[in-house]
Amino acid sequence: MLKDFQAFIARGNVLDLAVGVIIGAAFGNITKSLTDDVIMPVIGAIFGGVDFSGYFLRLGPVPAGYTGSLNNYAALKEAGAPLLGFGQFITVVINFLILAFIVFLIVRSVNRLMTRLEREKAEGTAPPAADPADVVLLREIRDELKAARGV
Repeated sequence: MLKDFQAFIARGNVLDLAVGVIIGAAFGNITKSLTDDVIMPVIGAIFGGVDFSGYFLRLGPVPAGYTGSLNNYAALKEAGAPLLGFGQFITVVINFLILAFIVFLIVRSVNRLMTRLEREKAEGTAPPAADPADVVLLREIRDELKAARGV
């Protein structure tokens, strides 16, 4: 069983997948920062300086003993108040759309590169052009002369 596991791990696909997951997680953090720190503040400024992550609806009472602001989503959520955080959802959707668009651009670029490489390979391996008829005739004459001489 241990040998099977080692063979499974040693396959290139598994290692490629592991590298992809690690890079994907790091890329997700970059995209999250891009969304939270660059795009959402600009969108918030366009819509009057509003932070989307602060948009929420309370669905029930605030827990007893809570002394924080009733407008602080993070504090209310931490206190255990039932909240509908649609602003945070909007932020996550925008984050997903950015990530999906970037992945689309990467896949599109790779597909174009692969198509170009396949086309260059096909052009490089094209069969040679057929010899002209007079060249073929001259070769036949040469071969007949060689055969007549007995060479």
